[in-house]
Parts: sequence; structure tokens; C-alpha cells
Amino acid sequence: MPQTTPFSAKIIPNPYGSGHSHYTPVEESYGGLVYHDNNLVSGSLEALIQHLVPTVDYYPDRSYIFTFLLSSRLFLHPFELMSRVCYLCVEHHRVGDPQIDKKRIRDIAPKIVQLLTEWTETFPYDFRDERMMRSLKEMTHRLAFGDELSRRAMQRLIQRLLRKLTILGQYEESLVTSGTAAKPGGLKVKQHVVRREDSVLNLCDDPFILAQQLTHIEMERLSYIGPEEFVQAFTQKRPSDNHKSFFSKRRASNLEAYVEWFNRLSYLVATEICLPVKKKHRARVLEFFIDVARECFNIGNFNSLMAIITGMNMNPVSRLKKTWGKVNTDKFEILEHQMDPSNNFYNYRTALRGATQRSATAHTTREKIVIPFFSLFIKDIYFLNEGCASRMPNGHINFEKFWELAKQVSEFLSWRQVICPFERDRKTLQYLISVSVFTEDELQLASYESEGPENNLERDTPLFLIHTASLSLITTF
Repeated sequence: MPQTTPFSAKIIPNPYGSGHSHYTPVEESYGGLVYHDNNLVSGSLEALIQHLVPTVDYYPDRSYIFTFLLSSRLFLHPFELMSRVCYLCVEHHRVGDPQIDKKRIRDIAPKIVQLLTEWTETFPYDFRDERMMRSLKEMTHRLAFGDELSRRAMQRLIQRLLRKLTILGQYEESLVTSGTAAKPGGLKVKQHVVRREDSVLNLCDDPFILAQQLTHIEMERLSYIGPEEFVQAFTQKRPSDNHKSFFSKRRASNLEAYVEWFNRLSYLVATEICLPVKKKHRARVLEFFIDVARECFNIGNFNSLMAIITGMNMNPVSRLKKTWGKVNTDKFEILEHQMDPSNNFYNYRTALRGATQRSATAHTTREKIVIPFFSLFIKDIYFLNEGCASRMPNGHINFEKFWELAKQVSEFLSWRQVICPFERDRKTLQYLISVSVFTEDELQLASYESEGPENNLERDTPLFLIHTASLSLITTF
């Protein structure tokens, strides 16, 4: 597979300018594109589309291809862009003479195939749209008119694309199947908690192994998130006026499923801690998850680390003072310090930079692993979008903004492509993904059953009053 998306170190806010032979120290316009100090900073949508289209003597820089394909969906539907590109690649150059047209198509065909390869490899989910697939197949027929080798290359491209989309469909189906019993439910009024017998410690009592299995889940789910989903995530909040119907119907399902995984892991940690009846057993589970969180930090799995910390800080767990009293909390406090939200998560961002640098110079696959705290990553992209206008006052697209957006998403893609090197423990993986977890009120009731309320505020909570009433009723009978 050709490298279609450069690493973030290669996508700087203005990479395209290096391809021009003359230097422009001031802002100048060339055919609807505006450069500043030889760097592309803005342009009309039509000029940017034209800039994407290869010719016999020109092929766009890969960083430009990625940046424009990523950002263009804010302004037009991918199938509309595909139609324009196909026309400009082939139809625009026809002169009506079959022999001349055949020669022209043969000359340009390899570059058209290369561009479409870039598109299908980096943004395959665009082609779940039947209109996109139809355009792709029509382009195959057009290229067959002039070049048999390019026709075969297009057929191989389509075959690879269809395999990817089939795998994606299977993954999404598995999420639905495993997620039915695994997701915390809504709040329901319960009188007591049914405690299950199974426990994560019965399957895996090695913190390092569990951290590895969590990393497997994280990296698998990351691998299915398409780069365009980050753009679609915030277009849903404020869609383009001309494309409300399109964006309102799209759903960033893989991105949302990954966020749901974080929530599930937090609830799973809280459930495992609240499950045991005996205080010493709860303390052992607490210590175990502290060690798991530390191993996640060492691996570079910051998302699982933050989910574990979140689970431990949920009120049903944090109020178990007697249980916490039997645990050495020094290691936990160090981890909390690393993920402290103060100063815009300064400590975490420092650790993330260190992990990123380690990944860039890694000699082993394990050293390449970087799994960011995903909710914060999305938040950063959201504020980048909200904090800067997408269009200039003259109607041009603000391409400087999209260079920076592409830089952040490209860095994510470099993390996403790493293959998890750890051995799989299938039973533990299945447990983590599918075991039932307590709802919020079940956690609270389990916490009260383990350690009664310590103040009037807790005694007056509706859940505790229901719980004590049910106990009185049981005692009476």
C-alpha cells in the first residue's frame, strides 16, 4: 500500500509552497489561489478543485491532496467533488478526435489512477455512497478507452476498496452485537443490587497483561476511525447552510463508538471495585487497577489510563473511605497528577509529546504506541474549527486553517496505523468488551451496601432511602 498520508512532521502549516520556483515575499494571487511567502494560504473553491486535478506535467503534492480532501467536505459533498474531478481529468481535455482523445487519456491515466488511489486508501468511507462508487466505475471505463494497464489498476483499486468496506461493515456489526449487554443502561429505581460472581481478577491478575489487552481494544477501535469523521463531528453541530440535509444524516459512528468505549471502561472499573462484599477484596481490586493504569501510562495508552482514573473518581468509588484507607494511594496520586486538567492538561500534553517523540524514533513496535486521551483530542480539533473562520471576507477558503487541521489529523493517522504487538488473551478481551456493568444507580446502591452513608446528605439521597425501605420490608417479613 502506498503511503498516502504523510506523518504530521511532514505536514506543516504551509508545506505546499516549496513546490514553486519563484519567491513571493508578499501576498499574491495566481489563478484564484493566494500565496504568502510562497505558501498557499487561501483560494476560491473552484481554484482549489482545479489545483487537485493532475495533468500530464503536474501532480499535486500529497499533503495538499490530503488537506483538501479532508476539508472540502465542509463546502461540498464528496460525490460532487468526485464529479468535478472526473470531468476535469478526462472530459475537459476531449477534443472530439478519437485518436487524439485516446492518446491524451493514455498520457494522463497513470496520474488519475494515483490520485484515486490516494483518495480510496485514505478516505475509503466516502465510497459507501453509491454515487461515489458509480463515478469510480465510470472512470474505470473511461480509462479503458486509452490504457489497458490503467484499467487493470483501477479494477485492483476497486477490489481493495470493497474489501476495506466489507471489513468495516463486519466491525460495525460486531459493535452492535457486543454493545447490547455491555453498555451502562439508563437510571432505574432499584431496591438492591444483584452482584455477579465473575471478576476480572479471576481471568487476569497481571496488571501488565490487562493493560496490553486494553491497548488491543483501543488500537483496534482507533484503526476504524476515518479521518473525515473528525470534520463530520463538528459539521453536525453547525452544518453548512447549503448542505444541512447531508450532514444531518451522517453519523460519525466509529468515532462515537470509541467515545462510548471510554465510558464503558470507566463504568467497568467502578463496577469491578464495587462488586466485592468484603473490604479487603475491594481494596485489592483498587490496587490492581492502579497498577493497570500505571502500565497503560508506560505503554503510551493514555485513553485507557484516563478511563480508569475516571472510574475510580466516580462518586460510588471515591466515597468508599474505609476501602481507600487500606490502599497505598501514592501511585494513584502520581497518575492523577499526570492527567490533571489544570493549565489545559499541561502535564498530560507534556507526556504526550514525550510519547510522540519516542514513537518517531522507535526501534520496536511497542515503542511506537501512542493512544491519546481521545475526548481531549476531539476537543482540540473542535476548538481549532470554532476559533478560526473557514472562509475569508472575500469568500475564499481559509487554507491556512486547514493546513493546521490536517497536521493534527495526520498525526492521529500515524498513531492509528501502528499494529499492536502484544499477544491476545481472547477470554480477557471478550470479558472486557461484553461483561455486564452496573448502571449509575446500581453503582450507588452497591457502594451504600458496602459502606453505609457517612453524612446527612448521603442519608437523604433517594437511592439510599429506597434501599433502607426495602431492607426494612425484608426484615419485617
